[in-house]
Amino acid sequence: MTHRKTFAERWKVRASELRAEIFALYLCYQDARVPWFTRAFTALVVAYAFSPIDLIPDFIPVLGYLDDLLLIPAGVALAIRLIPPAVLNDCRKKAVTLLDQEQPQNWWIAVIIIAIWVAVCAWIMYSIFNWLIR
Repeated sequence: MTHRKTFAERWKVRASELRAEIFALYLCYQDARVPWFTRAFTALVVAYAFSPIDLIPDFIPVLGYLDDLLLIPAGVALAIRLIPPAVLNDCRKKAVTLLDQEQPQNWWIAVIIIAIWVAVCAWIMYSIFNWLIR
């Protein structure tokens, strides 16, 4: 008798695959063989995927998870189409190897993402404050 995977098991597998793809995209971003515009788009996709702040906050019912379920996979799919196949294959192999060895940690990326979000929030608050004073 064959064992059919449950819905939760299938989602876990897909999430793990997506995590590996995002890490492969991170490695592609660093590869000089990738055109600059593709590197820029890939960097945005990876930064958004790892960012703790979403376009639509998760606490908003239904819409909150819509960006996680649609925007990230769509961005990943588009970035994969833009990256040269040879580079993507190399980076996928390297990503699987690195993910199997240890958990990759790049604190500088986290610091940069947080700094960008702090700057955006500060600018928004500054703009609102100036608007209220008028």
